[in-house]
Amino acid sequence: MQSVRQPVGERLVKRVVVAGGGTAGWVTATALVRHLGPLIDITLVESEAIGTIGVGESTVPTFRGFHNLMKIDEAGFMSATQATVKLGIEFRNWGRIGDRYIHPFGTYGRKWSWMADFHHFWLHASARGFGGALNDYCLESVAGEADRMSLAPPLAPSYAYHIDAARYARALRSLAEPAGVRRIEGKIRTVELNPESGFIDALVLDSGSRVEGDLFIDCTGFRSLLLGEALGVAFEDWGHWIRTDSAVAVQSTSNGPEQPYTSAIAHEAGWRWRIPLQHRDGNGFVFASEYMSSDEACARLLSEISGEPLFDPWLIRFKTGTRAKAWHKNCLALGLAGGFIEPLESTSIHLMMAAVTRLIEDFPFQGFDPALLSYFNGKSRQEFENIRDFIILHYHVTEREDSGFWNRCRTMAIPDSLSERLALWEETGRAYQLPHELFRIDSWAAVLLGQRRHPRGYHHVAEMMPEQTLRDELARMKREIAGLVDRMPSHREFLNAYCPAEAPD
Repeated sequence: MQSVRQPVGERLVKRVVVAGGGTAGWVTATALVRHLGPLIDITLVESEAIGTIGVGESTVPTFRGFHNLMKIDEAGFMSATQATVKLGIEFRNWGRIGDRYIHPFGTYGRKWSWMADFHHFWLHASARGFGGALNDYCLESVAGEADRMSLAPPLAPSYAYHIDAARYARALRSLAEPAGVRRIEGKIRTVELNPESGFIDALVLDSGSRVEGDLFIDCTGFRSLLLGEALGVAFEDWGHWIRTDSAVAVQSTSNGPEQPYTSAIAHEAGWRWRIPLQHRDGNGFVFASEYMSSDEACARLLSEISGEPLFDPWLIRFKTGTRAKAWHKNCLALGLAGGFIEPLESTSIHLMMAAVTRLIEDFPFQGFDPALLSYFNGKSRQEFENIRDFIILHYHVTEREDSGFWNRCRTMAIPDSLSERLALWEETGRAYQLPHELFRIDSWAAVLLGQRRHPRGYHHVAEMMPEQTLRDELARMKREIAGLVDRMPSHREFLNAYCPAEAPD
């Protein structure tokens, strides 16, 4: 690709066109206008006639950091989106049927030595018959199990949110339009390419009007109308590793939030989610169509939810994978248009926000230099692959033998990058977090230990602490966490005081 250059200090890229609304489109438009508003013109094109996926109602803690960058008031946002607190994820039936563990958003214990993380000391204690459960040493786990939440000192938990995705997009729109984002209602009919450069010149709408731009951001969902269809950037399918390819979703009534965590309940062909909001529950049944029909999945979902369904369930077909390039020529794909990793661990919105943040940092004011695009694409690829490996981990590290789906997951070949991590863990108990990687050491330890993958060894620095000292320190830590949680209000009381929900539509 040839670089488009001009003298330093001048700008070639000023007109930004966001193709598509929903969460991806309005997150992008809001972030750009908040941080680069005086430097660029932003137009968002969306059609009310095109629905959004709308099931991505669970987030990770980086969501809060992104909101802080955008200076979004937390209590107001939570009220507007009927949000609840998410301290982690409850996993049921993943290692074996009947198993249950929490992947918390906090850290375990204290780092007593720079040489080894806390779980090595816990493994040493466990090998000697004391120490109890690992989750006893994590504030978020204990608070989640007790259905409690607080932001009061001395120690507030690390948390994310459960949100109403449709309300979230509307809330962002109410911020973006007054700040200068121009919204055009219309359905995209064609994407007009420059015959010489192959760059996108304009979007042509059903009305016949043209929306010209310098940089186009594809937020058109799985179809990837700009990057995939118009520019021909291939989709790399990871379905041979992650077999789930479908979900049935439905919203249901509830008596209000209790648990401050998402539930992920494995079944014979995938898993089911429950996401508690202030005014309702979000429910979904994720499955591999090779092993279960959509009719059976729908029937199972309706039979297993609590509360009454508010609408008829809807079916979503998806592929796990990524575009070969997130950014090609003058088009960047965000959200589902750029790639998707099935909804376990709720990473879709994070990937979108991380990409928007990189775009702001690396905005191509002076043209689309190949080095800039290569750098951006490399970061995107690395982030997708790291998350991909963590999701595959859940499926692969299982002892379930009750179905063809789980037998395949347990015995399949996995990416070399994940094989190397597992080998290191199994021999030494070592987990690690790469630079800019979403999931922390404690996250890897939570899933591996929660799904019965105990290492053969651990760091022997733990043996340097006298046994009685270790016993005393662990007991003190548990007492401190239990004392903090005892002073917290219930999750429901916290929400009622901090961010009572706006009236439902």
